[in-house]
Amino acid sequence: MLVLRLLNVVAPAYFLCISLVTFVLQIFLFIPSMFRDPSTTPLFSPALLHGALFLFLSANALGNYVLVIQNSPEDLGKGLNLGEGAEVVADWLDGSRSPGSALPSTHFCRLCARVTQRHDHHCFFTGNCIGSRNMRNFIMFCLYTSLACLDSLVAGMAYISAALSMSFANPLAFLTLLPHSISQFFSGALLSSEMFVILMLYLWLGIGLACAGFCCHQMLLILRGQTRYQVRKGIVVRARPWRENLQEVFGKRWLLGLLIPVLNVGSDYRRQKEK
Repeated sequence: MLVLRLLNVVAPAYFLCISLVTFVLQIFLFIPSMFRDPSTTPLFSPALLHGALFLFLSANALGNYVLVIQNSPEDLGKGLNLGEGAEVVADWLDGSRSPGSALPSTHFCRLCARVTQRHDHHCFFTGNCIGSRNMRNFIMFCLYTSLACLDSLVAGMAYISAALSMSFANPLAFLTLLPHSISQFFSGALLSSEMFVILMLYLWLGIGLACAGFCCHQMLLILRGQTRYQVRKGIVVRARPWRENLQEVFGKRWLLGLLIPVLNVGSDYRRQKEK
């Protein structure tokens, strides 16, 4: 438990550091050196267009990241009429009472120390549980983080290609870039800044693939009307049309959530159905 609590603090700080480094590299290194075209007007210059695209992706990723943290799943422990709150929490802590027996799709998180409805999982990179209130923001966070990493990966490869006079036309060139760069770095033929950018290329690739995988897996579960917690515990859910499942999470203003970070309104649909 101590290791998990430490990870719950270190992982968000690690993500914010990676975001800051990516922003500095894009704005002060990649865009000024790789997207200069004197023949174009300043309004439609490649540097300005690429910078606007990167800022759009970064703003959506960080905006939804903040909303995931702010929109913590509601603490149901105080609202459940199941006895004294301290006794109920103590029962959940020692495993003698299951939150699922109190209300469907509820779970007590030991790290957050609260009972949440429609619990999906605990995200260490946000230090928060993912549930009904912040599910959409979490998916948008994963989507835009993967796109921002892809954009940084392409810009970084263009920079390394020009700096080292190498081509990535061969797919094996990227796979052999790291071991070849390490040997050059220790022999003194490669600068520290170039080696750092090469390491960031593989970090962006890993984070981008991980976030894209999370996003696709989460969308598949939403289409089926399930959460990861329900799948892990073998909880059977009522079959519903996939459109209702999507609207429950993304709400009617789903297009607005694709363009700008907004609060999750998916629960509004459920309240309307219950009325």
